[in-house]
Amino acid sequence: MEAISKMDIRQSAKKVRLVLDEVRNAKVNDALNLLSFTNKVAAKNIHKTISSAVANLQNSEESFDADNLYIKEAFINQGPTMKRFRPAAMGRATRILKRTSQLTIVISDEKN
Repeated sequence: MEAISKMDIRQSAKKVRLVLDEVRNAKVNDALNLLSFTNKVAAKNIHKTISSAVANLQNSEESFDADNLYIKEAFINQGPTMKRFRPAAMGRATRILKRTSQLTIVISDEKN
């Protein structure tokens, strides 16, 4: 049995990937514990997504053992980029790219 959870994040995929590599292929309880003590903004969003995947599994299955759940897949894709402009010196404008990303977490009771 497996469950999927997705989230759109207002942060670049490169920054989120640094934290996501730490919890990939780990037990769910260990990953949630590690993320709660990680000092990155991305850790909060990854923690929410994993918790949502566990809740999705709880709604779909009557009985499951939360201690035997693993993160089967965890990947981040680049989302749409918002383009903004900021005034610069000598009447120019500089471009600001506000990047977004799309996080997908798949949890399962079997390890790969």
